[in-house]
Amino acid sequence: MKKFISWNVNGLRAILKKGFLDEIKAMDADAVALQETKMQEGQADVELEGYEKYWNYAERKGYSGTALFVKEKPLSVRYGIGVEEHDHEGRVITLEYPKYYLVTVYVPNSGDGLKRLDYRMTFEDAFLKYLKDLEKDKPVIYCGDLNVAHKEIDIKNPKANIHNAGFTPEERAKFDAVIGAGFIDTYRYLYPEKVEYSWWSYRFNARANNAGWRIDYFVVSDSLKNRIADAKIHTGIYGSDHCPVELDIEL
Repeated sequence: MKKFISWNVNGLRAILKKGFLDEIKAMDADAVALQETKMQEGQADVELEGYEKYWNYAERKGYSGTALFVKEKPLSVRYGIGVEEHDHEGRVITLEYPKYYLVTVYVPNSGDGLKRLDYRMTFEDAFLKYLKDLEKDKPVIYCGDLNVAHKEIDIKNPKANIHNAGFTPEERAKFDAVIGAGFIDTYRYLYPEKVEYSWWSYRFNARANNAGWRIDYFVVSDSLKNRIADAKIHTGIYGSDHCPVELDIEL
């Protein structure tokens, strides 16, 4: 059984001061994927014994960025998706293992006024093509902050957010396309009616009131669906405006 964790830490240097390493050690996962690390090389010292560490930094300081900490050394590592337009913000890391690929992604936020929606659509198409190209070789497990609440069940106030970044028809349709392309939303596959969230605004006491969104996911190739053992959302773990999500899978 493999245990994988994904967590948008909303600034790794800040969360390191809030017991982050203790939480990671306690979870004892085979792989830990981070998004929105918001740092450059050498800006933080992450002491995690027993883990190989891989970083993809955004060119812009204090912005975006991803990391993967893994117990098992991969066969190969790729940074980005090989498309110049999309590989400046540190959004994707891919690790190759003998029987699968493990990918972490931080999907672009469409932003206030949806000013990056068009760019987001382009990224989504390029990323899905990248995943399908990987899948020609072996199954894919990808995780991260996908910046979309897919269905109304995944957001506390759907009608109030229909035109807001993360719940527009355009963004939700791109996730429909992922599912239609042969991928499984592991949490919703196991728990079709369960209501839990992974992100809460810092405003309006949203977390205390559980007025959240489920925007952090583990998604796997359809060929792995019978290997999914469990999917969890760790709502009791703090430190970021997101909480960690987990996939347990037989590989």
